Amino acid sequence: MKDFEVLVERINPCGGSDHSSRELREVQADSPEAYVHADCPWPIIDQSADAHGNPVITASDGRGYLVRYTFTD
Repeated sequence: MKDFEVLVERINPCGGSDHSSRELREVQADSPEAYVHADCPWPIIDQSADAHGNPVITASDGRGYLVRYTFTD
């Protein structure tokens, strides 16, 4: 398992990312994808990287609610 620092942003369809709730977590996981699958009941809809190459994974309920996970080592 690897140690990650994860920024978790919960975004609702009315407020957008400007009004998201943000939480910083320190976690251990086999991979970022494995952590998201275990933490969020919704399917992953996007995987990308930020400007520093850190994994960014977004999950959604399909109705506008999103959870965005940004991982750093």
